[in-house]
Amino acid sequence: MPPMFTGSMTALITPMDADGAVDEAAFQSFVEWQIAEGTEAVVPTGTTGESPTLSHAEHCRVVELCIEVAKGKAPVIAGTGSNSTREAIWLTKHAREAGADAALVVTPYYNKPTQEGLYQHYKAIAEAVDIPIIIYNIPGRSIVDMSVETMARLARDFDSIVGVKDATNDLTRPLKTRLALGPDFAQLSGEDATIAAFLGQGGHGCISVTSNIAPGLCARLHKAWRQNDMESFTELRDRLMPVHDAMFCESSPGPVKYAAELLGKATRRARLPLTEIADESKRKVEAALKQAELV
Repeated sequence: MPPMFTGSMTALITPMDADGAVDEAAFQSFVEWQIAEGTEAVVPTGTTGESPTLSHAEHCRVVELCIEVAKGKAPVIAGTGSNSTREAIWLTKHAREAGADAALVVTPYYNKPTQEGLYQHYKAIAEAVDIPIIIYNIPGRSIVDMSVETMARLARDFDSIVGVKDATNDLTRPLKTRLALGPDFAQLSGEDATIAAFLGQGGHGCISVTSNIAPGLCARLHKAWRQNDMESFTELRDRLMPVHDAMFCESSPGPVKYAAELLGKATRRARLPLTEIADESKRKVEAALKQAELV
């Protein structure tokens, strides 16, 4: 069987209003635009959505707002991870009850579990909640790296563990994972700039920051790959590279929120401890958008 999730997916920003509250109308309009542009799944309340600084009530509300717009049009993969297993179970239960199609569960950060601890964390969630689970492996933020062996053990033991968002930036990983877990385990890149190589090594899609501001181009890139249209794929890959680079010139989502404001889709506001990006970074974002003909 093919993987459950493929193609271009967006790690959604969470727009904020002048008072710093979640701008619900802007968020739902943003989700509508994403789907209209061809985004194949939407991912609220992840890192790009500033989940670390959302309250529990805000987190749940953002997931619900996304589902209201997207249900029946595009899958909703709700970010429900935590470094507390109990909290991750609670958030995942809410996502399931709200109608999310899957949960994106980050490896526990700060407390640095062992491989056995990682296994037991995901085991507890899988046993507690009946929902497809995508492991989010991002060593650069969580300081732990789930091994291919641990991931294979989880996928073997639990049918609900269906894929990984791989932000290791290790381009040997998708091939090793494919050989260990098979072609139906969804491998989704978390590194925009390496998507071409990731797909070539056996990957299936990308949960993207860049697609917040270039959803149409990102969707076309993945479509071209599936259709073996290498001429279009190469053109889109090269066109998007400066945008990928600019989106990570400072800590995400600072640059992508500034870019979204330039497009008239949201404001640049982020919550402390994230601050507005520097003027030099703004110029880099502006230049990248112009080069890609997004503005």
